[in-house]
Amino acid sequence: MSSQGLEVIDHTVQLTHEWINELAAKLGWGDRRQVLMLMRTTLAGLRDMLGPNEAAQLSAQLPLLVRGLFFEGWQPAHSHERTREALVARIEANLGHDREYQGPEDISEVFRLLNGRVSEGEVRQARQSLPADIRDLWPEL
Repeated sequence: MSSQGLEVIDHTVQLTHEWINELAAKLGWGDRRQVLMLMRTTLAGLRDMLGPNEAAQLSAQLPLLVRGLFFEGWQPAHSHERTREALVARIEANLGHDREYQGPEDISEVFRLLNGRVSEGEVRQARQSLPADIRDLWPEL
């Protein structure tokens, strides 16, 4: 038991570190802060490409802390251009200066992480709700 008795917080911190470490290993990146930035920015971009109901369904399978990152700053009434170019540009605005960032292939690694951490049914449903050019970034199961 945690010293504060807040196991749910300890657990979500542990799970979030697992996600970050897994993604860092897949990317071969040393800077965990940049790994978190890639994951956070990609998830926020994905959230804005999904409809509100689909975003809520996907988020239910994320660790609590990752879910908070997913919804941080969300404005459901604000519409976003739903294209691959818009998603990549948004992520590159945050990571384009990072020497380890390799572009769309790194974005695809975040989606591969989701493939391994979210149920197959939810992955398929979320992928299917995206435009085809964005689905191209998200490898099939």
